[in-house]
Amino acid sequence: MAGGVKVEVLEDADALARRAADLIGDAVRAKPALSVLVATGNTPMATYAELARRGLDASRLTAVQLDEYLGVGEDDPRSLWGWMRRAFVEPLGVGKVVRLGGGIFDPDTACRRYEAEVSALGGIDLAVLGLGPNGHLGFNEPPCGRGAPTRVVTLTPESLASNAGYWDGQAVPRRALTAGMDVILSARQILLLVSGEHKRDILARTLKEPPTPAVPASWLQGTQATVLADRAAWPGTAPA
Repeated sequence: MAGGVKVEVLEDADALARRAADLIGDAVRAKPALSVLVATGNTPMATYAELARRGLDASRLTAVQLDEYLGVGEDDPRSLWGWMRRAFVEPLGVGKVVRLGGGIFDPDTACRRYEAEVSALGGIDLAVLGLGPNGHLGFNEPPCGRGAPTRVVTLTPESLASNAGYWDGQAVPRRALTAGMDVILSARQILLLVSGEHKRDILARTLKEPPTPAVPASWLQGTQATVLADRAAWPGTAPA
């Protein structure tokens, strides 16, 4: 495996959540005004609940939205901002947020404002990410270069099928806004959380194959990212 990626294999999803909470808690205590890129999806939810259970003081933290469906209002149950607010911002008492697309009609303008707000923060201190079924990070769908900016994307069939399980039969929007790979890969600390046997093959491709636009997460190989995987996702020992 190229680059400086560190892999930790945890016994199960609960152990993964506790370890991720340890690392996030350490980062917040070291820098209370941390800027954190926040993934939604099922995998990080137990980690966020564990942080709330521990009473982490996140009052000075800035939570930065990772992605959002295009054309979905914040009161829509499919809103990823709504999910992030319920799971992370409110339970942890986060003091400040940077949203992607909130209240701005023109998506390109929304993307440029987002980039400016992230830049004003000095970039991202910590990115908490999940791994998509096709190797996407955020909604950076394949093929995707490592320098892809924040932008509007069309979701792939794999992402539409994967996300359909979240919304009780409601249609998954086909287009979305995503933080660019440039924003994600420049984060000073990156945690990739991967749980479940269904992620086993794409995690192996992410870590073992040469970096390629066909697997956007493989660009992490050029970073110092930490991958936390449960044994269902990575059944062997951690790669050296």
